[in-house]
Amino acid sequence: MAFNMDGEIELPAKREVVWKMLNDPAVLQACIPGCEELSEIEGGFTAKAKMKVGPVSARFVGHVKLSDLDPPNGYRISGEGEGGIAGFAKGGATVQLRDCGAGTLLTYKVDAQIGGKLAQLGQRLIGGTAKKLADQFFVSLGERIKNSGFSERSISAR
Repeated sequence: MAFNMDGEIELPAKREVVWKMLNDPAVLQACIPGCEELSEIEGGFTAKAKMKVGPVSARFVGHVKLSDLDPPNGYRISGEGEGGIAGFAKGGATVQLRDCGAGTLLTYKVDAQIGGKLAQLGQRLIGGTAKKLADQFFVSLGERIKNSGFSERSISAR
């Protein structure tokens, strides 16, 4: 089953700070819902995450590659994850950062393929869960930025 999603969020820090945090394994592990492990490898990351989509719960192991790097403006994320009997997911996302008021506007476009039991759940349930997980990630990232002391207000006050 093919799946697409896009969105945007305004984050309270300069692009360079947002870029740094989006590439920090510790920040990503703390922000990704269900993430149990995240390790940096050449050109990307490996991860283990426990996810629940409707009645299907599984531990996914995946690899993510970063390409089209344009620091601090954006990149392309490509990856795949295996969840055993629950199925698999593979695809990519384009992430773009641009100045917006006192912070940074992050926009993303996701294209993915989902198979196995996950695909049997249907587009609406998959879409709703993906949106919920993305929202949780970005709320968590925004909170980490605010609490890091790197928000636009703290930078301006220095």
